Amino acid sequence: MATFDKRGKVWRARVNFKQNGKYHQKSKSGFKTKQQAQLWASKMEVQKSENIIVAENPSFGEYYKKWSETYRIPGKSTNTVGRYRHINVLIEKYFGNEKLNKVSRMDYQNFLNDYGKTHSKNSIQKVHGTISACVHDAIIDHLISTDFTARVNLIFDKNRTKDVQYLSVSQTKKLIEQAESDLNPRYNSRYMIITAIYTGMRIGEIMALKWSDINFKSKTIDITKSYSYASQKIKEPKTPSSIRTIRVNQKLLNVLQQLKKYNHEYVFGTSFETVPTPTACNKVLKKLLKQCNINIPGFHFHSLRHTHTSILLYKGVDLYAISQRLGHSNMSITAKVYAHMIDELKAKTDNRIEEILDTL
Repeated sequence: MATFDKRGKVWRARVNFKQNGKYHQKSKSGFKTKQQAQLWASKMEVQKSENIIVAENPSFGEYYKKWSETYRIPGKSTNTVGRYRHINVLIEKYFGNEKLNKVSRMDYQNFLNDYGKTHSKNSIQKVHGTISACVHDAIIDHLISTDFTARVNLIFDKNRTKDVQYLSVSQTKKLIEQAESDLNPRYNSRYMIITAIYTGMRIGEIMALKWSDINFKSKTIDITKSYSYASQKIKEPKTPSSIRTIRVNQKLLNVLQQLKKYNHEYVFGTSFETVPTPTACNKVLKKLLKQCNINIPGFHFHSLRHTHTSILLYKGVDLYAISQRLGHSNMSITAKVYAHMIDELKAKTDNRIEEILDTL
């Protein structure tokens, strides 16, 4: 039952409720009239009857920290944990001790505007995506009733935003030829580079690849794990959808056969019982690109995955098939990451459509 009292010129309302076997009280003051206080109390009574009134009233930073440590951080890689904690610092720095239920869409938009001024599109998308997931869970936990992250505008620094980098078909052929020109099973970085071009696998997935994952008869590779160089441990892939089986070409299998002579458990284990590091692979990749007279600033090992994708798109492979091959959870992720490539291909397709129509 609600109670009301007048404090000076304003009214205060109190609502008692029971949660987890304990009695709590929720109050609010500052109402100009008793009728306004009664209206608020009625809303609280409805929430109480629907069991959605809660005693907790955490700050934005407190809830995010508890949420990330409970639902997101456990089992994640060092880099991912670092990202969640970085966002926690951003929230606490900008919002301070502001209560979660007091944050408005305008407050949140101002936060995005401030952060986005000095960060790339990819950075602002990751921050917003994580916070949005947190706020959705806060609604499920009945701590807030509306989503203040909905329908906001993502601001970012275009100078810091780079489209995905990839090689053309002719450049890719040059790189493969250069990599194959001096293959030596004692040094596996070149083999890993060739594998990335032909499969689009992430470097952690390549590092974790075992001979038992390759079926030479059916020409397939099972991707079921990834290697985290930061923790130096084998872990589950990036996402559940990253567990997949992909078809590969005979040329790649022939190249990989050269590594079997060392009888190592891992495909890219060397005679020194180690797998080349990402740094070592990038060093060799940079050298090969220079030998091919290919100058693309910032091109690195992960760009080989983009190159693999660009070739498949260019050759007309279905976007769904590409998405499955890359291990994306849905096609929208593939379309989002490779939007620039898709737009380029659309322009070429539009020209082709025009040519076809002109023949009618």
